[in-house]
Amino acid sequence: MDLNTYQLYINGEFCSGSTGDTMDVINPATEEVISKIQKGSEEDVNRAIEAAHAAFISWEKVPSKERASYLYKIADKLEERRESFIQLLTEENGKTLSASEAEIDLAIEYFRYMAGWALRYEGEILESERSNENILVYKKPIGVVAGIVPWNFPMFILARKLAPAIVTGCTIVLKPSQYTPNTACEFAKIIEEVELPKGVFNLVTGKGSDIGNPLSSHPKVRMVSMTGSYPAGSKVMEAASKSITKVNLELGGKAPAIVTKHANIDLAVEKIKTSRITNSGQACTNAERVYVHESVADEFIGKITEAFAKTAVGDPTDQDNEIGPLVNKERLDSVTEMVDTAVENGAKVLTGGKPLQVEKGFYYEPTILVDVKQDMDIIQEEIFGPVLPIMTYSDFDEVIELANDTEYGLSSSIFSDNVHEIMRAANELRYGETFVNRENFESINGFHAGRGQSGIGGADGKHGLNEYLETHVVYLEYNEDYK
Repeated sequence: MDLNTYQLYINGEFCSGSTGDTMDVINPATEEVISKIQKGSEEDVNRAIEAAHAAFISWEKVPSKERASYLYKIADKLEERRESFIQLLTEENGKTLSASEAEIDLAIEYFRYMAGWALRYEGEILESERSNENILVYKKPIGVVAGIVPWNFPMFILARKLAPAIVTGCTIVLKPSQYTPNTACEFAKIIEEVELPKGVFNLVTGKGSDIGNPLSSHPKVRMVSMTGSYPAGSKVMEAASKSITKVNLELGGKAPAIVTKHANIDLAVEKIKTSRITNSGQACTNAERVYVHESVADEFIGKITEAFAKTAVGDPTDQDNEIGPLVNKERLDSVTEMVDTAVENGAKVLTGGKPLQVEKGFYYEPTILVDVKQDMDIIQEEIFGPVLPIMTYSDFDEVIELANDTEYGLSSSIFSDNVHEIMRAANELRYGETFVNRENFESINGFHAGRGQSGIGGADGKHGLNEYLETHVVYLEYNEDYK
């Protein structure tokens, strides 16, 4: 078949990269090459940043309501092409069609939601210690934003970074993952069709190792918004420190799920399964480990093992399948190694435990592990695959300590019908999010943020919008005697 070779999008024009080199994009379900992208370089990054910087001077002066109108147009265009983007997302990422539908719909909703903030974010007027003075607190766009998008939710997180940037008056240089760039490249065509002013949105594709540092260290970039792994985030933070550039980092997670003796076991099984297998276990908010009270452990483990064993894995275009492939062979090998190491150290596999035996594709069986220990890598390190290790506990003080025993601090959950347990968890779990008796997934009007190695800053809602704004205080003294 004829492969689509995507171009960069810089200063309102599609163009080739400075080196002329391209990279293959692989369908993780079939291992076939589905497109080629430009292998962007530092020169390309610099051109994009200069374009964004030049555009910012006039873009920040455009009334916010007018800026928001572009977001509505983008949402409308994306909705018109909903089906093609769903197919494109499943093809490049391997997520099931139903998961791709949910992601595209969420991206559309996100553009419209953020557009609604155009006339809502506000500054302040403060009382002065002087009688003839007003103190005015303005909220102004931070400037050029570098948006680094991961492969696991390429369209939603693109929207999450772009929408608040546009509505607040920032400009952006966006880098999609080299593994899932096709949706972003097609999205650039929508940007051109809605006639967003040149330089407001720029797209540079390529390897993170080639693009990440020049994006993060450039002195004209005023914020780096990056979603990805902790090691990648620490490199971004180091590079950004050279120019004292603000960083907004959503990094990894190791979400504990606590099942107490007062839990509705059937509900816990249903929601924890959903929280583990969403996107084939490749989400930073996925439930990564379970602590179940010893008095209900047998019931819970039996039921969730049965649920995992019945989970349909396979071709993501088959609507009957709940799980598609992992994004690439590197991810498959990593999950396989983590499970094998856990078993070597005493863990027991109740179901799954190995790659799915198929001719093509990077599939891993939904897996339940027991007899794991707190110091094992499978409990301490992010798995990013459909594997769930389970431990038991005897009292609530113990489980809070176990749940907090991690360098990460993004998401957590508790399943209980006891208000005292719920309130203790809400107050004592050291995480940015705690989900009670429900699956792990945030709302667009909340605030998605972590602690520790899970990142700095956050996204969504008014607090996420404020990440793109900086404060300018004006001390306005006037003549009280003026007639």
